[in-house]
Amino acid sequence: MARRRDAAGAVRRAAAACALAVSLLSVTAFPQQDVSDLEKRLAGIDAQVKALREKIGEEGKKESTLLSELERISLTKRLIRKELDARSLELEKAARESAVIRKNIDELQVRLQSGRRSVEKTLVTLYKYGRFNFLQFLLDAENISALFSESRHLSQLANHQQGVLSVHIKTMTELRAAEASLEAKREESRRLLQESAQKKLELERQEAASRALIRQVRTNKKTFERALDEQKERAEQLKNMMSKLANQELVLPFRFVPFYEKKGKLPWPLSGRIVTRFGLERHRQFKTIVMNNGIEIAPGDEQSLVRAVHAGKVVFADSFQGYGNLVIIDHGMNYYTLYGHCADFLVAMGEYVKEEQAVASVGDTGSFKGRSLYLEIRYRTKPLDPLQWLRKR
Repeated sequence: MARRRDAAGAVRRAAAACALAVSLLSVTAFPQQDVSDLEKRLAGIDAQVKALREKIGEEGKKESTLLSELERISLTKRLIRKELDARSLELEKAARESAVIRKNIDELQVRLQSGRRSVEKTLVTLYKYGRFNFLQFLLDAENISALFSESRHLSQLANHQQGVLSVHIKTMTELRAAEASLEAKREESRRLLQESAQKKLELERQEAASRALIRQVRTNKKTFERALDEQKERAEQLKNMMSKLANQELVLPFRFVPFYEKKGKLPWPLSGRIVTRFGLERHRQFKTIVMNNGIEIAPGDEQSLVRAVHAGKVVFADSFQGYGNLVIIDHGMNYYTLYGHCADFLVAMGEYVKEEQAVASVGDTGSFKGRSLYLEIRYRTKPLDPLQWLRKR
């Protein structure tokens, strides 16, 4: 009788343990981590990459000039930087996904260990008590109620045994799949790092080509004069565009201090050294007279942000041959500021900006003087000397 009670108790304990194991193993193995922010940023960069490739294709169809060559190099450099940004985001995304997979692997290993113990207990119990003499068990039963109760426990044990074993196998399969996914992510990261290294080498080649072209313009008088003639043509094209903008006079939808009242009080868009002044300028080496419609500012230290000098609306934010990436802000009453040679835009056409809001990052696109900001102030189509409008320093 004591042996029968011990066997029955063991059966009940094994069945309960199996039920608990099945419950624990039903927890979701792979919690999803939100990476939608990275995917949105990647989608934005992909759109910019596509647009830049189209622009480069358009430049390739145009007549080859010094400015078109400089524009093509600038666009290619910008394209490569965008592709590097994309690789960086893809690496970050792969790292996040790898972290989730590693966490899932840890959880699966814990579940596997727990399941292994449950399976061992079940198998030991069946080995010890699975060969019951059911006739003797029937004769030893004190009453029919006890007989049915213990038979039910045996049935539960058999069912749970099958459940624990199948779940254990499923967990092992999931663990192998997770480990394979992690290795795939590692391989993806290695590929992205190799692509990034190749893109950096390509960027260095484009930088070298840009420096060689600029050096040629600076040291060869004929090349310099050729570039000067091309720049005059682009300046005329810019004037025509400004004329069209002036015919679409803007009324700003917010209260603002009129631009003309800020003369001599405007904040600087970028701190740095003035490398080109407004008006007529005599070239030191070639003795050529140049007319500058704006000023160029070389950034000091690690200065990188270009800020609006006054509130207004962005009416142009695109590349313009001879000026690189160009932002034009309409300040109302036919006053405009133009910011050229930018690396990247931080605002889009149609956007309203506040005074000293960052609108771009400083760059060298379309510039024969390296990394600098080209600044113009215009009333309608007439260029004004920015140094008369900016604060004294």
